[in-house]
Amino acid sequence: MDIQVHTRAADNIRILSAAMVEKAKSGHPGGAMGGADFVEILFSDFLNFDPDDGTWPLRDRFFLDPGHMSPMLYSILAITGKYTLDELKNFRQWGSPTPGHPELDIKRGVENTSGPLGQGHTMAVGTAITERFLAARFGEWLSHKTYTYISDGGVQEEISQGAGRIAGFLGLSNLIMFYDANDIQLSTRTEEVTAEDTAAKYRAWNWKVTTIDGNDPLQIIGAIESAMAEKERPSLIIGKTIMGKGALDGNGERFEGKTSTHGMPLSAAGASFERSISNLGGDPENPFVIFDEVKKTYRAVLKEKRRAASRKKAGQSAWEKAHPELAAHYHQFLEGKLPEIDYSAIEQKPGAPTRGASGTVLASLAGKVGNMIVASADLSNSDKTDGYLKTTHAFKKGDFSGSFLQAGVSELTMAAIANGMALHGGVIPVVGTFFVFSDYMKPAVRLAALMKLPVKYVWTHDAFRVGEDGPTHQPVEQEAQIRLLEHLRNHQGQRSMLVLRPADATETTVAWKMALENRDRPTALILSRQGVADLPPRTGSSRFKDALKAQKGAYVARDCAGTPDVVLVASGSEVSTLLAGTTLLEEKKGLQVRVVSVISEGLFRDQPDDYQAEVIPEGILIFGLTAGLPVTLQGLVGENGKVFGMESFGYSAPYKVLDEELGFTGENVYKQVIEMLVG
Repeated sequence: MDIQVHTRAADNIRILSAAMVEKAKSGHPGGAMGGADFVEILFSDFLNFDPDDGTWPLRDRFFLDPGHMSPMLYSILAITGKYTLDELKNFRQWGSPTPGHPELDIKRGVENTSGPLGQGHTMAVGTAITERFLAARFGEWLSHKTYTYISDGGVQEEISQGAGRIAGFLGLSNLIMFYDANDIQLSTRTEEVTAEDTAAKYRAWNWKVTTIDGNDPLQIIGAIESAMAEKERPSLIIGKTIMGKGALDGNGERFEGKTSTHGMPLSAAGASFERSISNLGGDPENPFVIFDEVKKTYRAVLKEKRRAASRKKAGQSAWEKAHPELAAHYHQFLEGKLPEIDYSAIEQKPGAPTRGASGTVLASLAGKVGNMIVASADLSNSDKTDGYLKTTHAFKKGDFSGSFLQAGVSELTMAAIANGMALHGGVIPVVGTFFVFSDYMKPAVRLAALMKLPVKYVWTHDAFRVGEDGPTHQPVEQEAQIRLLEHLRNHQGQRSMLVLRPADATETTVAWKMALENRDRPTALILSRQGVADLPPRTGSSRFKDALKAQKGAYVARDCAGTPDVVLVASGSEVSTLLAGTTLLEEKKGLQVRVVSVISEGLFRDQPDDYQAEVIPEGILIFGLTAGLPVTLQGLVGENGKVFGMESFGYSAPYKVLDEELGFTGENVYKQVIEMLVG
């Protein structure tokens, strides 16, 4: 493409971006205007995609990190035919496909939901890992690039430390990142908050680093070509760009490089919208236009991209004919099809901690689910993801034949990488750490819930029974926090997360079955450190058959003859504590007691009303026991019931001592229920 046409197309992006924000009366025009040159050249000359099939698995990916620069993304996608000008005019409006920060829409070219800075480029790392994982199994015919775009804010967010370290350590040469270094932030210039040598930092992480004029088309082209030729390292292109490039004030004077243009319309920032649009070659009265020469050029661009996609698809067809068995596996990976798994055949140790039971399941799955990638934040021997690691090996530079990511001590990074893996498709990402450290992960977990990504979280050491490690390592409020995502619905009206806390080893097996079959939202498995007594099978049944009922969210784990006097509810290891209390209630008071295991209240509430009433009948007193905050079970217990739970941080002591001191014993269950019945 002629350089003048590149500049003309970039100016078109600048005009559309400024106009979108001006019409909406809110948004961020300055960064989009400065970054237009890079994104235009990337999409026109380098990014491989099928204009007629946005979901084509072998396309290059583009991950936007600074979601506030959505006008830039929507503008280039409009030029490439994915958005209409009317949709750009409705920027930030109700029901519009052009929200203020991009939301996942792969068919239309939006590869990731972005907004929380730092996560977008970290997801790109996960996608780049996945591409290498698949290429190691099926061949380089499927290779493609992952491009990502970061801002000063993305570099400053702490997550960039983990993303940069891991990408460099693994030598992800398929990852190319553009850093829009315009020296401007929302409220300050960058020099007021940092003096960091970003280039030196990334070089220390084993990145290829190039610094260019980020508004010079020839330098951009050269930098991308050099990055594409790199075979050993990920590439960082530091583009020195101009915030608000092309903006003028009311006197026609240059109004570029101003902090104010970062986060408000040009007219509100002190610039003249009309003069700025005219300066860029547009019509202030009608700025929502794609220039004729840009239309003509991009018709040719898209035609060539169709040809390139067709050639790649032909290569894939030839490979599939030559390797039919491998091809079948490849399509099973992409379609998310699971192999036949006999969960009933998984042998669990009696009284095992549920974290250990999870490790047993992972070890069993390792030889069967070939597209599972498991990661741990330096805790694989404690969160028992090493059950999987023992059957494979960790990724390392140049070798992605294994299926384990040693993420190091970087929980948020690990969670965002898992999101990127899920976004790429073809793999099942699993990440493990202690439950208390889910606090570090929640920003990425929230995005997984918003994007409906089937990431599996293995969170162990689920309660104060962590014991001697003390309150810093003992979850109390974490379960209540994460279960809020069971109540929060995504934009399709579905509960945005499945949260499972199994009651014993067998229920843990079933929880993994539920997790793997849950393909359209994330799943959390909350698991114990300590051994948990196995629940006895009900008369005429087996423990596994009983535990399968957990697939409805809650079920009767132990029943009585006739109508119960009281229903006891809990999840996790507290269910066995309820059973101990039940024995006392029956023997001492002759009460009829039902015990209900509630692995997921959200899932239970989605069952038919008659099933819910069958498990927890109306008009009967309900007692709940939880090692978390009482609110965790309040919705099940109701106003007339009672929940005994934690109302303080934990303490440092052996877990059996803590059970006694904090009241998590059969004796206290007996006491609490009697008080409730008498009261």
